[in-house]
Amino acid sequence: MSGRTRHFRRADLSVALLCATVSAACFGAIDMAGRERAKRAVCLSNLKQLTLAWARYADDHDGNLVNGDTGEYTDLFDHGTPWVLRDWRSSMTVEEKELAIHQGALFPYTGYLRLYRCPLGDSGQTRSYAIVDSMNCKDWLGSTLIRNRSEIEHPAERFVFIDAGGPQILLTGGWSCYPDGTERWWDRPPIQHNDGTTLSFADGHVEYWQWEDPRTVEFGRQVGAFSAPQPGNQDIRNTQLGVWGQITQEPTASAERR
Repeated sequence: MSGRTRHFRRADLSVALLCATVSAACFGAIDMAGRERAKRAVCLSNLKQLTLAWARYADDHDGNLVNGDTGEYTDLFDHGTPWVLRDWRSSMTVEEKELAIHQGALFPYTGYLRLYRCPLGDSGQTRSYAIVDSMNCKDWLGSTLIRNRSEIEHPAERFVFIDAGGPQILLTGGWSCYPDGTERWWDRPPIQHNDGTTLSFADGHVEYWQWEDPRTVEFGRQVGAFSAPQPGNQDIRNTQLGVWGQITQEPTASAERR
């Protein structure tokens, strides 16, 4: 009798240990998800404050938008001092990158380096946000460049900042997508927020977008720009409308690349 009792106690102990292990794993996953949501909330707050600074800059300059470039096209177009100077050269130290942010046209309106980086960003990264090309950076393929806030129709639907962070981040110029309905990605879709990204809009609100099409996420994990054609990808269409406000022609799988 006592032997059977010991046997059952050992079995009970094994079950209890298994339950404890499973519970710890579940709580660990929940805790990790909670930390990610908390960091996303900080990221959204950063974007909110950057967009308020972007709006204040326009208020102080007769509605004219800050230059959305980061020095990639400065020699080609006179759009004013970029919001951030060239902070993307591979040879730069962290201190040099921070100085480029300090010297940008938007820093007097932000005042804090921490606002330029998502907490999910890689160690040593000083900036993870970009202004989309349509907001006084660079027009492409017959698109319309917005130079003044008065030109923005439906501001609650138009992107300003995007968290472009992720693996092999390369934040030169602004962030772009095809304006003409081409069903492929131009710049890599960011996926560091649980296969999605965070965005700010011209009316000042911010959103988290989780990509719906698995082809978006697959390309987001790759390095470089210009995806293969992705016919019917609604993520691409939604992004094109957010960046450019309209699609200039019927969708096509091919277009001239920059």
